[in-house]
Amino acid sequence: MSVDAATVRRIAHLARIAVTDAEVPNLQGELKCHAGLRRLLSEVNIEGVEPMTSVTPMEMKKRQDVVNDGDIADDIVKNAPATEGHFFLVPKVVE
Repeated sequence: MSVDAATVRRIAHLARIAVTDAEVPNLQGELKCHAGLRRLLSEVNIEGVEPMTSVTPMEMKKRQDVVNDGDIADDIVKNAPATEGHFFLVPKVVE
């Protein structure tokens, strides 16, 4: 893949990176290398390979998706200076 100076400047602009004219040739080489690596990776046959969640075979721990209040409302508000029920009381800031 050919990467010209205009492509380097466009990628730098999209990434919001300031690039000087002296840096453009070096970045051209790096982008060519990345494009070559991407091409090599696209040639790898991954058909039938499952995505990994870990390097060791394991099953993810799952819990029931249940909506509740946590049953700890009293613990949450016990250190508040002022409460009413299970709510924090704060000074009025808007008149």
